[in-house]
Formats: sequence, C-alpha cells, structure tokens
Amino acid sequence: MKKLEFIIGIDEVGRGPIAGPVAVGAFVFLKPEARKFFKGVRESKQLTEQKRKEWFERILLAQKFEHIDFAVSFQSEEVIDEKGISFAIKKCIEMSLKKLIIFIDLANTLILLDGGLKASPEYKNQKTIIKGDEKEMIIALASICAKVLRDRKMKILAKTYTGYGFELHKGYGTKKHYEAINKYGLCPIHRRSFITNYS
Repeated sequence: MKKLEFIIGIDEVGRGPIAGPVAVGAFVFLKPEARKFFKGVRESKQLTEQKRKEWFERILLAQKFEHIDFAVSFQSEEVIDEKGISFAIKKCIEMSLKKLIIFIDLANTLILLDGGLKASPEYKNQKTIIKGDEKEMIIALASICAKVLRDRKMKILAKTYTGYGFELHKGYGTKKHYEAINKYGLCPIHRRSFITNYS
C-alpha cells in the first residue's frame, strides 16, 4: 500500500456550553472521488441549522454507499466535571478514532485535527491545524457530523429537562438559559464546574 492513503479529519463541538456533553467527530474519505460530492462545504459554525442537516443527509448517503465513514463520540457532563473538559475531549478523540480505524490501515493514514486538538502519541501521522475547520474540507465535515448529532442529543434531553430551552440554545450560556437556571435551579445535565455561582 502506498503511504498515507487515507486522511481522517477531527473536530470537537460543545467545549463551551454550560450543559450537556462534549462531542468529537471523525471523518474519512474511503474513496477519493467522493470529495466532489462535498465541494463548497463549510464548517458547522458558518452554516445554518438547515444547511447542516442538508450536508449531513448527503454524508449519510455517501456512508451508505461506502464512499465515506464517520464517527461521533460523546463524554457526559459528569466526566467533564470530574476530569475536566480537556480529558473529556481527548477521550472522545480516542473513541472516534478507534471506531474508524477498524477498516483502514493506520500506518497509511494521516490525521488532521482542528485548533489545539491532538490525538494520542500512538498516532504517528497527525497534524494540528489552526482554524483547520475553515481550511480543510475533511475537518469541516467532521465538525458538521459532531454538531448535528450533539444538537439532536440536546433536543432529546430538552424533553426530559423542560423549561430550560435546551432545544434552542443547545446548552450554551445564553441570557434565556441563565434566566431559566435562576428560575428552576440547576438540572442533572448542567456542568457544575462551568457554573460556579449557582447551587
């Protein structure tokens, strides 16, 4: 096999919210020609929710035909509070990579990570790219996968923990979210370590 046949893109979503899990997406093109189906894609923060859904449907279709593969892993607010956000993100990176490398040869794979992210040292061929989600299509696609699936999870949690508006702000510390906390107090999915002045 020729060297670095595959490239995996990695991005995290949900570092900043005060509630809910953090997520890491990993994305790989199994067939290089599949890139043409994603021409013009942008990272998740630059897209509307509807546009993210449309791209994600395209991703699922490509996965069905084995043109691409992706994995999204989560770590809960309990892990974030007990071990810290950096630990939780590293754990997510490991989990997502383990899901993807079942079908590909690690020795022939380059891993591209966004921002300050790093995989464990066992992954020899890795590169961290500042604003990688804007510069590399494969990182942008990983970002979309993580964002769409984390948003879905927050909408499901909103049905259990009503009144907080999780389906709208997805756990971020908006004015409405803090107003809800003042009214109802903290619920089980709030990150206590992120909200030090509430009981």
